[in-house]
Amino acid sequence: MKLWQKEGTGIDSSVIQKMIEAFTIGNDDVIDLYLAESDVIGSKAHAAMLESIGLITLDELGQLNQALNEILETIKSGKFIIDLGIEDVHSQIELLLTKQLGEVGKKIHSGRSRNDQSILNIKLFLRQELKFINDKVKILFDALIGLSEKHKSTMLPGYTHMQLAMPSSFGLWFGAYAESLSEDLELLIAAYNICNTNPLGSAAGYGSSLPINRKMTTDLLGFEGMNYNVVYAQMTRGKTEKIVSMALSSIAATLSKFSMDVCLYMNQNFGFISFPNELTTGSSIMPHKKNPDVFELIRGKCNRIQSVPNELTLLINNLPSGYHRDMQLTKECILNAVVELKKCLDILPVMLEHIVIRQEILSEEKYQYLFSVENVNAHALAGIPFRDAYRLVAEDIANGTFKANRNLNHNHEGSMGNLCNEEIKAVFNIRWNKINN
Repeated sequence: MKLWQKEGTGIDSSVIQKMIEAFTIGNDDVIDLYLAESDVIGSKAHAAMLESIGLITLDELGQLNQALNEILETIKSGKFIIDLGIEDVHSQIELLLTKQLGEVGKKIHSGRSRNDQSILNIKLFLRQELKFINDKVKILFDALIGLSEKHKSTMLPGYTHMQLAMPSSFGLWFGAYAESLSEDLELLIAAYNICNTNPLGSAAGYGSSLPINRKMTTDLLGFEGMNYNVVYAQMTRGKTEKIVSMALSSIAATLSKFSMDVCLYMNQNFGFISFPNELTTGSSIMPHKKNPDVFELIRGKCNRIQSVPNELTLLINNLPSGYHRDMQLTKECILNAVVELKKCLDILPVMLEHIVIRQEILSEEKYQYLFSVENVNAHALAGIPFRDAYRLVAEDIANGTFKANRNLNHNHEGSMGNLCNEEIKAVFNIRWNKINN
Protein backbone atom coordinates (compact mmCIF):
# COMPACT_ATOMS: atom_id res chain seq x y z
CA MET A 1 0.00 0.00 0.00
CA LYS A 2 0.99 3.62 -0.56
CA LEU A 3 1.80 5.80 2.45
CA TRP A 4 -1.49 7.61 1.91
CA GLN A 5 -3.63 4.67 0.79
CA LYS A 6 -6.94 3.74 2.48
CA GLU A 7 -8.98 0.58 2.33
CA GLY A 8 -10.67 -0.01 -1.03
CA THR A 9 -14.43 0.06 -1.66
CA GLY A 10 -14.52 -3.41 -3.15
CA ILE A 11 -14.57 -2.35 -6.78
CA ASP A 12 -12.62 -4.74 -8.98
CA SER A 13 -10.43 -2.11 -10.62
CA SER A 14 -6.95 -3.60 -10.61
CA VAL A 15 -6.36 -2.75 -14.26
CA ILE A 16 -7.61 0.80 -13.81
CA GLN A 17 -5.53 1.21 -10.65
CA LYS A 18 -2.39 0.14 -12.48
CA MET A 19 -3.14 2.66 -15.24
CA ILE A 20 -3.69 5.42 -12.70
CA GLU A 21 -0.55 4.43 -10.80
CA ALA A 22 1.59 4.48 -13.95
CA PHE A 23 0.10 7.81 -15.00
CA THR A 24 0.47 9.57 -11.65
CA ILE A 25 3.96 8.27 -10.87
CA GLY A 26 5.14 9.20 -14.37
CA ASN A 27 8.93 9.53 -14.53
CA ASP A 28 9.41 10.08 -10.81
CA ASP A 29 11.18 6.75 -10.36
CA VAL A 30 13.96 8.18 -12.57
CA ILE A 31 13.78 11.91 -11.83
CA ASP A 32 13.70 11.46 -8.06
CA LEU A 33 17.05 9.68 -8.14
CA TYR A 34 18.59 13.13 -8.60
CA LEU A 35 16.90 14.18 -5.35
CA ALA A 36 17.70 11.10 -3.27
CA GLU A 37 20.79 12.53 -1.58
CA SER A 38 18.90 15.70 -0.68
CA ASP A 39 16.08 13.61 0.81
CA VAL A 40 18.50 11.80 3.10
CA ILE A 41 20.20 15.05 4.16
CA GLY A 42 16.81 16.61 4.93
CA SER A 43 15.68 13.51 6.83
CA LYS A 44 18.78 13.56 9.02
CA ALA A 45 18.17 17.19 9.96
CA HIS A 46 14.49 16.50 10.60
CA ALA A 47 15.31 13.48 12.79
CA ALA A 48 17.76 15.54 14.85
CA MET A 49 15.04 18.13 15.39
CA LEU A 50 12.52 15.44 16.41
CA GLU A 51 14.97 14.19 19.05
CA SER A 52 15.50 17.72 20.37
CA ILE A 53 11.76 18.13 21.07
CA GLY A 54 11.37 14.65 22.57
CA LEU A 55 9.43 12.92 19.78
CA ILE A 56 12.18 10.33 19.36
CA THR A 57 14.86 9.19 21.80
CA LEU A 58 18.59 9.72 21.41
CA ASP A 59 18.96 5.98 20.77
CA GLU A 60 16.30 6.12 18.05
CA LEU A 61 18.07 9.09 16.48
CA GLY A 62 21.27 7.04 16.39
CA GLN A 63 19.46 4.17 14.66
CA LEU A 64 17.92 6.51 12.11
CA ASN A 65 21.22 8.24 11.40
CA GLN A 66 23.01 4.93 10.89
CA ALA A 67 20.31 3.67 8.53
CA LEU A 68 20.19 6.99 6.65
CA ASN A 69 23.98 7.00 6.28
CA GLU A 70 23.81 3.49 4.80
CA ILE A 71 21.17 4.68 2.32
CA LEU A 72 23.36 7.68 1.49
CA GLU A 73 26.28 5.39 0.68
CA THR A 74 24.02 3.37 -1.60
CA ILE A 75 22.98 6.57 -3.37
CA LYS A 76 26.57 7.75 -3.82
CA SER A 77 27.60 4.37 -5.20
CA GLY A 78 24.84 4.57 -7.82
CA LYS A 79 23.06 1.47 -6.52
CA PHE A 80 20.01 3.19 -5.05
CA ILE A 81 16.75 2.49 -6.88
CA ILE A 82 13.09 3.28 -6.39
CA ASP A 83 11.25 -0.04 -6.35
CA LEU A 84 8.51 -0.78 -8.83
CA GLY A 85 5.21 0.63 -7.62
CA ILE A 86 6.81 3.01 -5.10
CA GLU A 87 5.67 6.55 -5.86
CA ASP A 88 8.71 8.67 -5.10
CA VAL A 89 12.01 8.94 -3.31
CA HIS A 90 10.36 9.93 -0.02
CA SER A 91 8.29 6.76 0.02
CA GLN A 92 11.27 4.58 -0.93
CA ILE A 93 13.49 5.92 1.85
CA GLU A 94 10.75 5.67 4.47
CA LEU A 95 10.05 2.12 3.29
CA LEU A 96 13.73 1.20 3.70
CA LEU A 97 13.84 2.75 7.17
CA THR A 98 10.69 0.93 8.25
CA LYS A 99 11.94 -2.40 6.92
CA GLN A 100 15.22 -2.01 8.79
CA LEU A 101 14.06 -0.27 11.98
CA GLY A 102 10.40 -1.16 12.32
CA GLU A 103 8.48 1.27 14.54
CA VAL A 104 11.42 3.67 14.69
CA GLY A 105 11.33 4.09 10.92
CA LYS A 106 7.65 5.01 11.09
CA LYS A 107 8.35 7.91 13.46
CA ILE A 108 10.49 9.99 11.09
CA HIS A 109 7.53 11.45 9.20
CA SER A 110 6.18 13.21 12.30
CA GLY A 111 5.72 16.92 11.70
CA ARG A 112 6.35 16.91 7.97
CA SER A 113 4.60 16.05 4.71
CA ARG A 114 5.78 14.83 1.34
CA ASN A 115 4.88 18.36 0.23
CA ASP A 116 7.53 20.14 2.29
CA GLN A 117 9.91 17.23 1.70
CA SER A 118 9.61 17.76 -2.04
CA ILE A 119 10.22 21.50 -1.83
CA LEU A 120 13.15 20.94 0.51
CA ASN A 121 14.70 18.34 -1.79
CA ILE A 122 14.37 20.62 -4.79
CA LYS A 123 15.89 23.58 -2.95
CA LEU A 124 18.80 21.55 -1.56
CA PHE A 125 19.47 20.00 -4.95
CA LEU A 126 19.24 23.26 -6.90
CA ARG A 127 21.33 25.13 -4.34
CA GLN A 128 24.13 22.63 -4.84
CA GLU A 129 23.72 22.55 -8.61
CA LEU A 130 23.88 26.33 -8.81
CA LYS A 131 27.26 26.15 -7.09
CA PHE A 132 28.43 23.63 -9.68
CA ILE A 133 27.14 25.83 -12.52
CA ASN A 134 28.79 28.88 -10.93
CA ASP A 135 32.14 27.06 -11.03
CA LYS A 136 31.62 25.87 -14.60
CA VAL A 137 30.78 29.41 -15.69
CA LYS A 138 34.06 30.56 -14.14
CA ILE A 139 36.03 28.02 -16.17
CA LEU A 140 34.39 29.26 -19.37
CA PHE A 141 34.83 32.90 -18.32
CA ASP A 142 38.54 32.37 -17.70
CA ALA A 143 38.91 30.72 -21.11
CA LEU A 144 37.18 33.64 -22.86
CA ILE A 145 39.18 36.29 -21.01
CA GLY A 146 42.39 34.40 -21.78
CA LEU A 147 41.55 34.30 -25.48
CA SER A 148 40.58 37.97 -25.39
CA GLU A 149 44.00 38.90 -24.06
CA LYS A 150 45.83 36.54 -26.38
CA HIS A 151 44.11 37.87 -29.50
CA LYS A 152 43.51 41.48 -28.46
CA SER A 153 45.44 42.78 -31.48
CA THR A 154 43.94 40.37 -34.02
CA MET A 155 41.42 42.24 -36.14
CA LEU A 156 37.94 41.03 -37.00
CA PRO A 157 35.13 42.58 -39.06
CA GLY A 158 32.27 44.07 -37.06
CA TYR A 159 28.71 43.82 -38.38
CA THR A 160 25.38 45.53 -37.92
CA HIS A 161 22.30 44.27 -39.78
CA MET A 162 24.66 41.49 -40.95
CA GLN A 163 26.38 44.13 -43.09
CA LEU A 164 30.00 45.23 -42.75
CA ALA A 165 30.10 47.95 -40.12
CA MET A 166 33.35 48.86 -38.34
CA PRO A 167 36.64 47.23 -37.37
CA SER A 168 36.47 44.93 -34.37
CA SER A 169 38.90 42.47 -32.83
CA PHE A 170 38.93 38.97 -31.46
CA GLY A 171 39.83 40.58 -28.15
CA LEU A 172 36.55 42.46 -28.20
CA TRP A 173 34.59 39.43 -29.37
CA PHE A 174 35.83 37.01 -26.72
CA GLY A 175 35.72 39.69 -24.02
CA ALA A 176 32.12 40.58 -24.82
CA TYR A 177 30.95 37.06 -24.04
CA ALA A 178 33.07 36.97 -20.89
CA GLU A 179 31.33 40.11 -19.61
CA SER A 180 27.98 38.67 -20.64
CA LEU A 181 28.63 35.66 -18.41
CA SER A 182 29.57 38.04 -15.62
CA GLU A 183 26.16 39.71 -15.77
CA ASP A 184 24.46 36.33 -16.03
CA LEU A 185 25.84 35.61 -12.57
CA GLU A 186 23.59 38.33 -11.13
CA LEU A 187 20.59 36.17 -11.97
CA LEU A 188 22.38 33.08 -10.70
CA ILE A 189 22.99 34.84 -7.37
CA ALA A 190 19.31 35.77 -7.11
CA ALA A 191 18.29 32.19 -7.87
CA TYR A 192 20.76 30.87 -5.30
CA ASN A 193 19.33 33.18 -2.65
CA ILE A 194 15.81 31.93 -3.39
CA CYS A 195 17.02 28.34 -3.00
CA ASN A 196 18.79 29.23 0.25
CA THR A 197 15.62 29.48 2.36
CA ASN A 198 14.15 26.59 4.35
CA PRO A 199 10.58 25.37 3.66
CA LEU A 200 10.82 22.34 5.99
CA GLY A 201 8.18 22.38 8.72
CA SER A 202 5.47 23.84 6.55
CA ALA A 203 4.23 20.23 6.21
CA ALA A 204 1.27 20.07 3.84
CA GLY A 205 1.19 23.84 3.73
CA TYR A 206 -0.46 24.69 7.03
CA GLY A 207 2.17 23.88 9.62
CA SER A 208 1.87 21.40 12.47
CA SER A 209 0.49 21.28 16.01
CA LEU A 210 3.65 19.40 17.03
CA PRO A 211 6.29 21.61 18.73
CA ILE A 212 8.73 21.46 15.82
CA ASN A 213 11.79 23.73 15.74
CA ARG A 214 12.16 25.18 12.26
CA LYS A 215 15.09 27.38 13.27
CA MET A 216 17.05 24.25 14.17
CA THR A 217 16.54 22.56 10.81
CA THR A 218 17.35 25.83 9.04
CA ASP A 219 20.70 25.95 10.81
CA LEU A 220 21.44 22.24 10.39
CA LEU A 221 20.82 22.42 6.65
CA GLY A 222 22.95 25.54 6.23
CA PHE A 223 20.14 27.75 4.96
CA GLU A 224 20.53 31.52 5.14
CA GLY A 225 16.97 31.80 6.44
CA MET A 226 13.55 30.20 6.18
CA ASN A 227 10.29 30.70 4.34
CA TYR A 228 8.46 31.82 7.45
CA ASN A 229 4.83 31.71 6.39
CA VAL A 230 3.88 28.06 5.93
CA VAL A 231 1.39 28.80 3.15
CA TYR A 232 4.01 30.79 1.27
CA ALA A 233 6.56 28.02 1.83
CA GLN A 234 4.28 25.79 -0.23
CA MET A 235 3.82 28.53 -2.81
CA THR A 236 7.57 28.43 -3.50
CA ARG A 237 7.03 25.08 -5.23
CA GLY A 238 7.21 25.88 -8.91
CA LYS A 239 8.21 29.48 -8.21
CA THR A 240 11.67 28.37 -7.10
CA GLU A 241 12.10 26.26 -10.22
CA LYS A 242 10.91 29.12 -12.42
CA ILE A 243 13.36 31.63 -10.91
CA VAL A 244 16.23 29.15 -11.26
CA SER A 245 15.21 28.47 -14.86
CA MET A 246 15.41 32.21 -15.59
CA ALA A 247 19.00 32.24 -14.37
CA LEU A 248 19.84 29.16 -16.43
CA SER A 249 18.10 30.76 -19.40
CA SER A 250 20.27 33.87 -19.15
CA ILE A 251 23.46 31.80 -19.29
CA ALA A 252 21.97 29.71 -22.09
CA ALA A 253 21.24 32.86 -24.11
CA THR A 254 24.91 33.87 -23.88
CA LEU A 255 26.07 30.41 -24.96
CA SER A 256 23.56 30.24 -27.79
CA LYS A 257 24.54 33.62 -29.25
CA PHE A 258 28.23 32.77 -29.00
CA SER A 259 27.62 29.43 -30.73
CA MET A 260 25.74 31.18 -33.53
CA ASP A 261 28.73 33.49 -34.03
CA VAL A 262 31.04 30.49 -34.17
CA CYS A 263 28.88 28.73 -36.76
CA LEU A 264 28.86 31.90 -38.84
CA TYR A 265 32.58 32.60 -38.53
CA MET A 266 33.42 28.99 -39.47
CA ASN A 267 31.44 29.31 -42.68
CA GLN A 268 33.78 29.31 -45.69
CA ASN A 269 32.37 32.65 -46.85
CA PHE A 270 33.72 34.16 -43.65
CA GLY A 271 36.54 31.81 -42.66
CA PHE A 272 37.55 33.75 -39.57
CA ILE A 273 38.03 30.71 -37.33
CA SER A 274 38.41 26.96 -37.63
CA PHE A 275 38.83 23.85 -35.51
CA PRO A 276 40.85 20.66 -35.95
CA ASN A 277 39.16 17.89 -37.91
CA GLU A 278 38.72 15.87 -34.71
CA LEU A 279 36.36 18.52 -33.31
CA THR A 280 34.13 18.80 -36.35
CA THR A 281 32.00 16.34 -38.29
CA GLY A 282 31.86 15.48 -41.96
CA SER A 283 29.28 14.57 -44.54
CA SER A 284 28.38 11.13 -45.84
CA ILE A 285 28.56 12.39 -49.43
CA MET A 286 30.50 15.71 -49.37
CA PRO A 287 34.16 15.06 -48.59
CA HIS A 288 35.02 18.74 -48.05
CA LYS A 289 32.61 19.31 -45.14
CA LYS A 290 33.72 20.37 -41.64
CA ASN A 291 30.47 20.89 -39.75
CA PRO A 292 30.24 22.74 -36.40
CA ASP A 293 27.95 20.13 -34.87
CA VAL A 294 29.06 20.78 -31.29
CA PHE A 295 28.15 24.46 -31.54
CA GLU A 296 24.92 23.73 -33.38
CA LEU A 297 23.90 21.40 -30.56
CA ILE A 298 24.90 23.93 -27.92
CA ARG A 299 22.76 26.46 -29.76
CA GLY A 300 19.82 24.05 -29.94
CA LYS A 301 20.09 22.85 -26.34
CA CYS A 302 20.45 26.39 -25.01
CA ASN A 303 17.50 27.63 -27.06
CA ARG A 304 15.44 24.85 -25.54
CA ILE A 305 16.63 25.82 -22.04
CA GLN A 306 15.40 29.36 -22.76
CA SER A 307 11.89 27.94 -23.21
CA VAL A 308 11.80 26.42 -19.71
CA PRO A 309 10.69 29.59 -17.84
CA ASN A 310 7.70 29.79 -20.18
CA GLU A 311 6.95 26.09 -19.72
CA LEU A 312 6.99 26.49 -15.93
CA THR A 313 4.82 29.60 -16.18
CA LEU A 314 2.20 27.65 -18.10
CA LEU A 315 2.32 24.86 -15.49
CA ILE A 316 1.87 26.98 -12.38
CA ASN A 317 0.44 30.31 -13.53
CA ASN A 318 -3.24 29.82 -12.68
CA LEU A 319 -2.95 27.52 -9.68
CA PRO A 320 -4.41 28.74 -6.37
CA SER A 321 -2.41 28.49 -3.14
CA GLY A 322 -1.81 25.03 -1.70
CA TYR A 323 -0.34 21.93 -3.27
CA HIS A 324 -1.55 20.56 -6.60
CA ARG A 325 -0.31 17.48 -8.46
CA ASP A 326 0.55 19.68 -11.45
CA MET A 327 3.63 20.67 -9.46
CA GLN A 328 5.07 17.18 -9.86
CA LEU A 329 5.81 18.11 -13.47
CA THR A 330 8.04 21.05 -12.55
CA LYS A 331 10.83 18.71 -11.45
CA GLU A 332 11.37 17.24 -14.88
CA CYS A 333 11.48 20.70 -16.51
CA ILE A 334 14.14 22.13 -14.22
CA LEU A 335 16.24 18.97 -13.83
CA ASN A 336 16.60 18.54 -17.58
CA ALA A 337 17.60 22.20 -17.92
CA VAL A 338 20.27 21.83 -15.22
CA VAL A 339 21.70 18.66 -16.77
CA GLU A 340 21.80 20.05 -20.32
CA LEU A 341 23.30 23.41 -19.35
CA LYS A 342 26.08 21.69 -17.41
CA LYS A 343 26.90 19.60 -20.49
CA CYS A 344 27.14 22.74 -22.62
CA LEU A 345 29.33 24.48 -20.06
CA ASP A 346 31.62 21.44 -19.95
CA ILE A 347 32.16 21.11 -23.70
CA LEU A 348 32.64 24.78 -24.60
CA PRO A 349 36.02 25.33 -22.85
CA VAL A 350 37.30 22.13 -24.46
CA MET A 351 36.39 23.45 -27.89
CA LEU A 352 37.85 26.89 -27.21
CA GLU A 353 41.16 25.35 -26.19
CA HIS A 354 41.60 24.27 -29.82
CA ILE A 355 40.14 27.24 -31.71
CA VAL A 356 42.26 28.47 -34.64
CA ILE A 357 42.16 32.22 -35.37
CA ARG A 358 42.89 33.53 -38.88
CA GLN A 359 45.31 36.44 -38.97
CA GLU A 360 45.32 39.60 -41.14
CA ILE A 361 41.66 39.32 -42.08
CA LEU A 362 41.11 43.07 -42.51
CA SER A 363 44.00 43.43 -44.97
CA GLU A 364 41.70 42.07 -47.68
CA GLU A 365 40.34 44.71 -50.05
CA LYS A 366 36.71 43.69 -49.49
CA TYR A 367 36.91 44.99 -45.93
CA GLN A 368 38.12 48.52 -46.83
CA TYR A 369 34.76 50.17 -46.11
CA LEU A 370 34.96 49.01 -42.50
CA PHE A 371 37.31 51.98 -42.07
CA SER A 372 34.92 54.62 -43.40
CA VAL A 373 34.14 55.92 -39.92
CA GLU A 374 37.88 56.27 -39.29
CA ASN A 375 38.04 58.58 -42.31
CA VAL A 376 35.05 60.57 -41.04
CA ASN A 377 36.63 60.89 -37.59
CA ALA A 378 39.95 62.00 -39.11
CA HIS A 379 38.14 64.87 -40.88
CA ALA A 380 36.29 65.73 -37.64
CA LEU A 381 39.57 65.85 -35.73
CA ALA A 382 40.88 68.23 -38.39
CA GLY A 383 38.05 70.64 -37.56
CA ILE A 384 35.44 69.71 -40.19
CA PRO A 385 31.90 69.43 -38.71
CA PHE A 386 30.91 65.77 -38.36
CA ARG A 387 27.96 65.95 -40.79
CA ASP A 388 30.15 67.58 -43.43
CA ALA A 389 32.88 64.99 -42.83
CA TYR A 390 30.29 62.21 -43.20
CA ARG A 391 29.15 63.69 -46.55
CA LEU A 392 32.71 63.96 -47.86
CA VAL A 393 33.48 60.31 -47.12
CA ALA A 394 30.11 59.19 -48.55
CA GLU A 395 31.00 61.05 -51.79
CA ASP A 396 34.41 59.33 -51.91
CA ILE A 397 32.72 55.94 -51.58
CA ALA A 398 30.16 56.79 -54.28
CA ASN A 399 32.84 58.10 -56.64
CA GLY A 400 35.17 55.13 -56.12
CA THR A 401 37.90 57.38 -54.71
CA PHE A 402 37.71 56.17 -51.10
CA LYS A 403 41.07 55.30 -49.51
CA ALA A 404 40.78 53.58 -46.15
CA ASN A 405 42.42 55.21 -43.16
CA ARG A 406 43.65 52.13 -41.32
CA ASN A 407 45.25 54.04 -38.45
CA LEU A 408 43.02 52.94 -35.61
CA ASN A 409 43.07 54.85 -32.35
CA HIS A 410 40.44 53.23 -30.14
CA ASN A 411 41.58 53.84 -26.58
CA HIS A 412 38.49 54.65 -24.51
CA GLU A 413 37.29 52.20 -21.87
CA GLY A 414 36.08 48.94 -23.34
CA SER A 415 37.33 49.60 -26.87
CA MET A 416 39.82 47.58 -28.92
CA GLY A 417 42.81 49.40 -27.50
CA ASN A 418 41.55 49.35 -23.92
CA LEU A 419 39.59 46.13 -23.32
CA CYS A 420 39.24 46.62 -19.54
CA ASN A 421 39.59 42.88 -19.05
CA GLU A 422 41.05 43.37 -15.58
CA GLU A 423 38.01 45.39 -14.57
CA ILE A 424 35.69 42.76 -16.04
CA LYS A 425 37.56 40.05 -14.12
CA ALA A 426 37.28 42.00 -10.87
CA VAL A 427 33.51 42.38 -11.21
CA PHE A 428 33.11 38.73 -12.20
CA ASN A 429 35.05 37.50 -9.17
CA ILE A 430 32.94 39.60 -6.80
CA ARG A 431 29.80 38.00 -8.23
CA TRP A 432 31.26 34.50 -8.35
CA ASN A 433 32.30 34.68 -4.71
CA LYS A 434 28.75 35.50 -3.60
CA ILE A 435 27.81 31.91 -4.43
CA ASN A 436 31.17 30.25 -4.05
CA ASN A 437 31.71 31.28 -0.42
